[in-house]
Amino acid sequence: MSHNLRKEHWETIYETKQLKDVSWYQPVPETSLDFLRQFDLPKTAKIIDVGGGDSLFVDYLLELGYTDVSVLDISEKALERAKERLGAKAHLVKWIVSDVSTFKPKEHYDFWHDRAVFHFLTQEQDIENYMNVLTKSIQMDGILVMGTFSECGPTTCSGIPIKQYSEKSMTKQLTGVFDKIKCLTVDHTTPFDTIQHFVFCRFRRKPILHLN
Repeated sequence: MSHNLRKEHWETIYETKQLKDVSWYQPVPETSLDFLRQFDLPKTAKIIDVGGGDSLFVDYLLELGYTDVSVLDISEKALERAKERLGAKAHLVKWIVSDVSTFKPKEHYDFWHDRAVFHFLTQEQDIENYMNVLTKSIQMDGILVMGTFSECGPTTCSGIPIKQYSEKSMTKQLTGVFDKIKCLTVDHTTPFDTIQHFVFCRFRRKPILHLN
């Protein structure tokens, strides 16, 4: 799917569906918060939620006291909804309207969070672009948390195909730039009482070795 079609698709989704009417809705993003707590990041750490849309992860980040939070999404409508929900707190967040595969970062992040964006990239060029963005965006020794549909999960979401991953295939995709720390499988219960199977992995950015 081209950039323009992706953007049009997600703008339509957020214009026609409410927060609790989408399958990825979570009143409490427990898995993501658990990963965050395990690293004991300083409150000044640079955190980015990729494909954050109008999810509640950013609300919890602010509640926990993090002061340098960015939320990126291809849908401007999704971010506008998140801003409206946060009200006066919205100015505490950096809002970025961008397709992650063409994102041009202006800073380096300590913690990159991606729940259910990467699996929407099904073309090799888009995957390669995403990897290039990751390499440029994450600090040396920075943390990547990625959640995608597992090989037991759905093959489509919101009417478009996705790319399933296992712990092995996700690790293989990221080998060379990241070291795997740990993976786990998670069953997400949608608002419609269906189960979506996810694989979540956390990685650490490898240092660049300078050879003499």
